Amino acid sequence: MGGTDTNKSNRVLFLYSRLLHGRKLRKSELAEEFGVSEKSIQRDLEAIRDFLDRKMVEEGFGGHLVYDYLDKAYCLEQDNGMNLSNAEILAISKILLESRAFTKQEIDSILEKLVVNCALKENQILVNKLLANEKFHYVELQHHKPFLDRLMPIGNAIRNNHVIQIKYRKLKGRETVERRLEPLAIMFSEYYFYVVGFIEGIDKEKAFENADDPFPTIYRIDRIEELDVLKETFELPERFEEGEFRKRIQFMYGGKLRKVRFKYSGESVEAVLDRLPTARVLGEENGIYLVEAEVFGKGIDMWVRSQGELIADYTII
Repeated sequence: MGGTDTNKSNRVLFLYSRLLHGRKLRKSELAEEFGVSEKSIQRDLEAIRDFLDRKMVEEGFGGHLVYDYLDKAYCLEQDNGMNLSNAEILAISKILLESRAFTKQEIDSILEKLVVNCALKENQILVNKLLANEKFHYVELQHHKPFLDRLMPIGNAIRNNHVIQIKYRKLKGRETVERRLEPLAIMFSEYYFYVVGFIEGIDKEKAFENADDPFPTIYRIDRIEELDVLKETFELPERFEEGEFRKRIQFMYGGKLRKVRFKYSGESVEAVLDRLPTARVLGEENGIYLVEAEVFGKGIDMWVRSQGELIADYTII
């Protein structure tokens, strides 16, 4: 009995080694080579499949034993670490839930597809259990509007430099305005998705606080009631640096570029540096930090007020 088990173990290891080296395995050939039945080879292959599946469940990577119907042979399909691990799926799901950016129907659909398409069946039950409570208590934002169907048309317009025309509901009241935009980027911040772009054909003296503002305007996508991608195209004098723009804007309030300086006396200056990516510490004395940052618009003023007595001597340079 022990000899039989040893022979089987050696045979399984031999088959696994061949798979790792890219060889394709045919049951009939292996049965003849090892002097066993094809059923024995099938059990060996199932043992290898179970091992690979457990490795994927426990470690989140590995490979899959698959049958190539063209060659009529088994082969190892390597994972190469490109699939999402269990921890990555859970982390992404938690971020999506915490963002509260989507309607209940949208978030349920996104999470279901994420888990089904990226997690092994053995893991799906575990991941779904870990997410069940947050999904049950998920609270939609007050606009209750699905908007995912707007993202790709806007994205394609950005990619191809097409002008878009929108009917937009303002933040205050029910007033709507029509705008022709040269869209530059789609951004996300503080629960909402936004489109950033330059407005065409508008009286800046009447519409803007600063008529000479050279920077783009920001619109919440869920407030776009009508969207039309036009055939007209536009040209930009230089590439819009979305990442640099994002570093300098707070609460998605546009406006002119400003440099601000203040003293911070809170417990974690790291929280300030994380909130303001352009911020730098100029000095520190008795636990009070002198901080300087470059920002767009008045969104920074809202953040400063939210910090109360932790911020003093707030000045615009």
